[in-house]
Amino acid sequence: MSPRLRTTSASPWMKVPSVGFVPTGSRRPDRSARRLTHPLRALTEAAQEIAQGNLEQEVTVASRDEIGQLAQAFNQMSREVARANQMRRQMTADIAHDLRTPLTVIAGYIESMRDGILAPTPERFAMIYTEIERLQKMVEDLRLLSQADAGELRLNCQAVHPGVILERAASLFQHRATQKGITLRVNGNENLPPVWVDEDRMMQVMDNLLSNALRHTPEGGEVILEAKSSEHGVEFIVRDSGEGIPPEEIPKIFERFYRADKSRHTEDGESGLGLAIVKAIVEAHKGRVWAVSVPGGGTAIHLELPVVF
Repeated sequence: MSPRLRTTSASPWMKVPSVGFVPTGSRRPDRSARRLTHPLRALTEAAQEIAQGNLEQEVTVASRDEIGQLAQAFNQMSREVARANQMRRQMTADIAHDLRTPLTVIAGYIESMRDGILAPTPERFAMIYTEIERLQKMVEDLRLLSQADAGELRLNCQAVHPGVILERAASLFQHRATQKGITLRVNGNENLPPVWVDEDRMMQVMDNLLSNALRHTPEGGEVILEAKSSEHGVEFIVRDSGEGIPPEEIPKIFERFYRADKSRHTEDGESGLGLAIVKAIVEAHKGRVWAVSVPGGGTAIHLELPVVF
């Protein structure tokens, strides 16, 4: 006689010899499993689409639990990947355009002189050399950004007083400002602590910022260099009295090849890389950079750099 099994109607489990416990009413676990596997299957399919190059993928967020949080994180990642890919495509197109412009000028002059259409004068050779210098600067700027992206930007840091940076930058640009009828002024603070920076790299930053400020400030305007204490170090400010930047454009100004004036390309040496280089150098110093601007009221670029303890 086989042993008697003890069961109760109140128990959801039924004991089976040599098998163990099996649930009764299995439909409820099946529904729970479907609620779990369906979003996971959707995430898997979307991830596979991204792996095949179809980047703009999003899944439905149907809950607020861990699965819902995972779906939200996936959607955010997908948007960022698609945005980065779009920026890469735009940068490639911008590089091609900005390389083509000086190359076209160089080729046009050389071809005309070769065919005897134009005489080879010193002025024309000077024009060709100017375009070559523009190409060389663009290549060097792209190389610097590549090094910064890879974490290989070399810095020879030392303690430098903020006033030294401001005065050196002002002396280099004073003549250019005077020629344009612009007042260049320094508001320093002798009591500021020294900052821990590569002075040559910081002069590269100031060169880009002052070039931009003078380019966008009209005759009779003013450009001010300032330095003051901040919560995390010393804050440098380059302030102009130009036309300002529309609010919707401010988040884009530190992107590569960004130009507030879409019709402006490489005239006056503007490649659209200047502020991207500023951001790369400042962040390599463990600092941060941001812009404050009012349309019609000028623009101020702020840099915050660590001090020497």
